[in-house]
Amino acid sequence: MSGATNPLTEINVIDILRQRCGGAGAGVMLGIGDDAAVTQVPAGCELVTAVDALVEGTHFLPDAPPGSIGHRCLAVNLSDLAAMGATPHWATLSLSLPAPDRAWLMAFADAFGRLAEGHNVSLIGGDTVRGPLAVSVTLLGTVPKGAAVSRSGAAAEDRIYVTGLPGRAAAGWRQGAGKLPADMSMAELYRQCFEYPVPRVRFGIELAQLASAMIDVSDGMAPDLGRLLKASGVGAVVDIPDLGCLQQDFGIATARDLFLAGGEDYELCFTAPAAADNGIAELAKRCDVPVARIGTVTAANGLRWRHNGVDISGDVPAFEHFVA
Repeated sequence: MSGATNPLTEINVIDILRQRCGGAGAGVMLGIGDDAAVTQVPAGCELVTAVDALVEGTHFLPDAPPGSIGHRCLAVNLSDLAAMGATPHWATLSLSLPAPDRAWLMAFADAFGRLAEGHNVSLIGGDTVRGPLAVSVTLLGTVPKGAAVSRSGAAAEDRIYVTGLPGRAAAGWRQGAGKLPADMSMAELYRQCFEYPVPRVRFGIELAQLASAMIDVSDGMAPDLGRLLKASGVGAVVDIPDLGCLQQDFGIATARDLFLAGGEDYELCFTAPAAADNGIAELAKRCDVPVARIGTVTAANGLRWRHNGVDISGDVPAFEHFVA
């Protein structure tokens, strides 16, 4: 980003964010402009809180469009709340900028504001500092008391499902970083999946009545499903679904790696009893969300992956922040 053109003061930055992302939504008693925000949780509900940080070079490329950064920093948190079956309400934003300029900030704020408005989220506060380009969002939402979906509810014989096709966002990241060829048939789709993920908010909220356990897919299918199974104290046998355009563009080995360990998808992986099959199919159709049944929970621990009927052996790598 360039800071030489039309530089901004901290007050300017806050004013732009307030004008384009703020607003007094439902439950906001006191928003931007004081030492802290005050919100009112609806009666009979519990507060659900998620926080995610996006750092240049780790979560987005140095030349990433500011609109993409504004969209993604909220989308990743919306996905976390969707995985809990929670309705989002309020967000805080911490923004570190090396040298902000008006055009960059307005594009960032417009994208954040559009996504926030689409999900009835109000920006109620935050912080701005000078430093390396990084964004952190805290998102707060609610669920009816006792209704939050955790990772720990899966039981033997439950079915395992996933929305969308994990791996496409990772393909977009790797193409942008020059780690995969960019002249593929679906290159624009991969880029869009990475830069502008679509959080499954409505689907997650309604799915809460059917799912036994749920997790959002941010680090790859293998590690994230593994976390759900560990929390539930169960195992699973899972068949990798049709990898479609990923396999056509990159071959079976790379496509499988993208699906299992690519990350950055923000899809939902969940379990549900067999009796919920029809309800899940109807909900997927109503929300226009593609859903694939990929496996079955087992009483014995361990995660067994198969592809085209053949077992996959060996460890599956996953994204790790603190390992080079």
